[in-house]
Formats: sequence, C-alpha cells, structure tokens
Amino acid sequence: MLRNLAFVGYAAVLTLFAAASVPAAQFGTAEEAKAMLERAVAAVKEDKAKALDMFNNGEGGFKDRDLYVWCANASDGIVTAQPYMNRGKQLRDIKGKHGAPFGETIMQNATEGTIKETTYWWPRPGSDEPFEKETYYTKAGDQICGVGYYKK
Repeated sequence: MLRNLAFVGYAAVLTLFAAASVPAAQFGTAEEAKAMLERAVAAVKEDKAKALDMFNNGEGGFKDRDLYVWCANASDGIVTAQPYMNRGKQLRDIKGKHGAPFGETIMQNATEGTIKETTYWWPRPGSDEPFEKETYYTKAGDQICGVGYYKK
C-alpha cells in the first residue's frame, strides 16, 4: 500500500511538473483573431461607445498577447480604436512596411456581415522588425473593425 501511495505521489509530481513546463503560446492564432473580431462586432452592435473604449484600453478580452482590435469610421476612414497608435489617423493612408496598401484595401472591401482578410508586413507591438501579418476585417454598423495575427 505504501508503495502504491508513493507511486501515485510521484506520478502527481511528474504531471504537475510537465504541465508547468509547457508555456502558453506566445502569439495569437488565426482562429483566436477571427473569434476576437466576431466578439468585437457583437460589442460594437450592442454599445459602440463602450466597445471602442474597451478596444482602445485593451479591456474585456480585446487585447491578448499580440492580438488586438482596431476600428475606423466607415464613412471617412478616421481610426477610432487602436491600443498602440494615435487615434484620428486616416485608415486609407496606412500601408504595410513593404508598401502594401493595407488601409485602402480594407476601406474599399469591407462589407457588413462578411469577414474578409488581407496580408501585409507589420512589426509586432514593441518591435521595429516587420513580420508577415494577416488581418481579418469587416464592417459593423458605421465602423470597420479588424484583428490581425502574425503568421510566424
């Protein structure tokens, strides 16, 4: 009996050690980005002012590792939410670090009820080195919102 108890205790310690040594994913995935965008659209439709405030402050689960929500007015392209950049910039003027017309593409193609995607190069938060990034975006009422993830 003592031998069985010792074995169970040893197995429990090994299980805890193995679980503690597996780090959480450092970066967000495509699935997590799309799910965050779907939650953001629901939040904008429920209470736009509250949603934009949460996006700007990275609250309510709308900022997770390198995933975050950004939005812009669909009418004039003025950025209304983005936790890392000054709001008030013109979305259509934003280009990827290799020149891809990120903002113009989104302004032209955003459609209510349809999630689309575009790929460009952009630095991770806190870095200057650009990485390939894909952004899911859609129109939600009078806002265009998106969430991007880094491919590597």
